[in-house]
Amino acid sequence: MSKTYYAILGVNPWASEIDIRRAYRDLSKLYHPDTTQLPKDEAIESFRQINEAYATLSNADRRQNYDRRIQFSRFQYATIKTQVSTDATASNAQSRTPKNLQTIDDDGLPSERPLSGGELFALLLIGATLVACLVLVFLVALLRGDRLFPEAIAPLSIFWLYLP
Repeated sequence: MSKTYYAILGVNPWASEIDIRRAYRDLSKLYHPDTTQLPKDEAIESFRQINEAYATLSNADRRQNYDRRIQFSRFQYATIKTQVSTDATASNAQSRTPKNLQTIDDDGLPSERPLSGGELFALLLIGATLVACLVLVFLVALLRGDRLFPEAIAPLSIFWLYLP
């Protein structure tokens, strides 16, 4: 039996799209016929297999069809994790689930979440800095005696403000 596409790329069947893309990039750099030390025929065959594996696993529909063809089901492993109860057998069942099993929340893609307190504080500091800079620019212009609006926009402005 030939190697699966997962084995060719060196990833597990639960790998995210990002992991598959990283593995493909690394292997394509390593096995590219122009950059490898392998014999030309072997390098071309390896590179062709890597490209074929990536083309299948990077497309969601093709990957689903491929998983069906090799009889791999993520759902059979996901049900083990959801059926874990809170009794003493829970730790036993949890130890049997694969550690690299990805759930809906752990897919490697960004998820929507509320901002944390630290992030909100950082945004507040950025906003306060922006306002302070604008006030400082206005005060410096006022102290230097510059006009509020340049002559090019002064006739167009609603407010006819000139500072002495």
